[in-house]
Amino acid sequence: MFEKVLIAEDHESSNISVRKALEDFGIVKNDYVYYCDDALTRISTACKNENPYDLLITDLSFEEDHTPQKINNGRDLITAVRELQPRIKVLVFSAEGKPALIDHLFKELAIDAFVRKARRDVTELKMAFEAIRNNRKYLSIGLRESLKNTNSYEFKDYDVVLIKLLSNGMLQKDIPVYLQQHQIRPTGLSSVEKRLNTMKESLNFTKNEQLVAFCKDLGVI
Repeated sequence: MFEKVLIAEDHESSNISVRKALEDFGIVKNDYVYYCDDALTRISTACKNENPYDLLITDLSFEEDHTPQKINNGRDLITAVRELQPRIKVLVFSAEGKPALIDHLFKELAIDAFVRKARRDVTELKMAFEAIRNNRKYLSIGLRESLKNTNSYEFKDYDVVLIKLLSNGMLQKDIPVYLQQHQIRPTGLSSVEKRLNTMKESLNFTKNEQLVAFCKDLGVI
């Protein structure tokens, strides 16, 4: 069971949802802050006092106001927290829905759960608490299929470069010149065409515009 929980959330309504879910789950000892810097300070102090938090619940986006902050988003907060307390459990509670970003959070930042702010999110939060308590990962039900589809194709760094160039309005025939100038290989037009066709075929698209729009929605670019 979690004995000590920290909530980093700048919207009071979302704070209420999280605290309601925690109370229903039997967790009454929780602290909450509105800023990422304050969250990092709380965790640092708790570690120094040998009374660390068991679970961090954080949003990804925090609105800027008159209070200057060194850390202003949840991703950077998680990264900093992992350096202080590598084994702390982390649950992200966010309205974000881009599969590529969520995949990054699980794979690169080793989060334990992602719950999307939506209908029935209090129920999903309690399901996430149960999963984490049993050392399992949890992802909101509505996001599982989209994340599965994202993982069906693994975007390489080269792929991302090509898609970004197309997104910025560069014509396909002009891409080889850019690749040569920046020493990115392969540089030939035939290689560019082949790679783009491979991506489109794998993802069932026929046009570059569809590929670019898809990657924007996923958060690949």
